[in-house]
Amino acid sequence: MYDNKKKHYQRSPRPKTNADDIMYGIQPIFEALEAGKQFEKLFIQRDSSNESIAEIHKMATRAGIVVSRVPQEKLQRITSKNHQGVIGFVPAINYVDPQNVIATAYEEGKVPLVLVLDRVTDVRNFGAIARTAECAGVNLIVIPKKGSAQIGSDAVRTSAGALNHIPVARVDNLTQTVIEIQEAGLQLVSCTEKGSKDVYYIDLEGPTAIIMGSEEDGINSELIQISDKLAKIPMIGKVSSLNVGVAAGVIIFEANRQRMMNA
Repeated sequence: MYDNKKKHYQRSPRPKTNADDIMYGIQPIFEALEAGKQFEKLFIQRDSSNESIAEIHKMATRAGIVVSRVPQEKLQRITSKNHQGVIGFVPAINYVDPQNVIATAYEEGKVPLVLVLDRVTDVRNFGAIARTAECAGVNLIVIPKKGSAQIGSDAVRTSAGALNHIPVARVDNLTQTVIEIQEAGLQLVSCTEKGSKDVYYIDLEGPTAIIMGSEEDGINSELIQISDKLAKIPMIGKVSSLNVGVAAGVIIFEANRQRMMNA
């Protein structure tokens, strides 16, 4: 497992929400929902009887946006400005449909290279991986909606802006999406210590989706089972695991090396 072991340090204070990551007020959020704008989630004042807020709740639910009813004090902690009982958390990037991105890559004559991140929760790891992926020409990053790093302005900064350029798909059911990617003609290669072959001896030239696991417990067993190949990174030193960001860089650039050597 390529991980970043958690140490028993005192937990750091929760970072403050960046002003750029929120939208507040009844009319701005109502208009944003009507225009189809994406939201991570909405917080609505628990005891509100405002009809417009009730309509916002209905619109958000229809759009599949998570809505939480919270006390006014919680809203005030997020912003002291006139939120009118509703705050929306705006994603720092716009998410894409994975099938559309893969289809476009095929249409443009490219050999798709997709990176699937199974529950990578550390924002710095995620940002570093996105930066590596964008530099290496990865076509798409796929993450689950639940149990993944929060992609806010901190993640964008950590990625050195790469998240503004590489498509990211955030999906409800990661296993089902990975099966659909496989059906689109991509081989599934899980990077795991359970692999029987070193990554350098696995053919990565064709359309490929590379799966990387969480910092704590690696790749979900369901994804391992449906993978076409299991690749391991050989270890020589006394430390038996790599940070997931470093491991992702190793296999992504190995795929690039193979493709360039045989172009």
